Amino acid sequence: MPSLSAGAEPEVVGPYLSRVLDDARWEQCEVALISGGKSNLTYGVRSPAGEVVLRRPPLGHLLPSAHDMRREHTVMAALAGTGVPVPAMRHFCDDPEVLGQPFYVMDRVDGHVVREALPAGYADAPEQRRAVGEGLVAVLADLHAVVPAEVGLEQFGRPDGYLERQVRRWGRQWEATRLEGHEALDALSADLAASLPASTRTGIVHGDYRLDNTMLHPTEPGRIAAVLDWEMSTLGDPVADLGLLLVYWTQADDGGSRGDALVVPSATSLEGFPTRAEVAELYAARTGADLSALPWAQAFGFYKLAVVCAGIVARAAGGSMLGDGFDGIADRIGPLVELGRATLASGEVA
Repeated sequence: MPSLSAGAEPEVVGPYLSRVLDDARWEQCEVALISGGKSNLTYGVRSPAGEVVLRRPPLGHLLPSAHDMRREHTVMAALAGTGVPVPAMRHFCDDPEVLGQPFYVMDRVDGHVVREALPAGYADAPEQRRAVGEGLVAVLADLHAVVPAEVGLEQFGRPDGYLERQVRRWGRQWEATRLEGHEALDALSADLAASLPASTRTGIVHGDYRLDNTMLHPTEPGRIAAVLDWEMSTLGDPVADLGLLLVYWTQADDGGSRGDALVVPSATSLEGFPTRAEVAELYAARTGADLSALPWAQAFGFYKLAVVCAGIVARAAGGSMLGDGFDGIADRIGPLVELGRATLASGEVA
């Protein structure tokens, strides 16, 4: 089993950072995996010079266009100074001789990355949890309000035909990691392609916006300290972000396929957090956006997550995953597809 500094060995990272950051104190550093496996690998780097975070692609074979380090670095650097909270970028490296893949280094941000549970003593009151939910929606709406050309991102993607390309792209990802027994994914892909909605807006799309891809302010519930994990960001129709957020947004009364499809447990099921319907209402109120395409976008989110799960299963089988938490991922694919097809058929958010 690889060590938890595999892919960012301190004997390589330290001397490199001491040179590019012009501070010899980085040479003797400690590196520890913060999170890894399902997505890009994130490491904390600590030295007498301070602490930074290093991000690189996962070990092993990469799917086409996935895990784009330059993309993550570019969008976060561009959003600095906007109302969207992002870490400060320190360095980007595209030299494969260093770590074998491109990577970047950013400032460490203090705060809480929350998954299924809130930290002890944090947002204990329902109204504080409500504030956290509202803060998440507000930041997403503010991201979608950023004009790409005003922050130098007018060439960051091709917004025309974005939704159609997304269906095709994730179809190719599925072909690259196809698993036996999940042919219903093909049917969902065809259904999505046959019912593409017309796009009414263009903006910066995060691509994987959810609670645990943000960092909550350490002491102020409702304030988002940073938005993280921008590897899928581009220009496109913002409704895709909202649809995927609702896929990940759990509620206390979820059962049936919703429970069976749970991939990432979320604290949003705790008392006080807005419901999925309220999330959509909060977003509509802040943006004034037409959300008639939201059921399609949520169905696409179920499809996309099912394909991501297939990729995780394939990489885990190949031994190229760091971290844990992959047990049962294959069992989520069928329920996700079922939810996607049911959402498309009903035309209502699930």
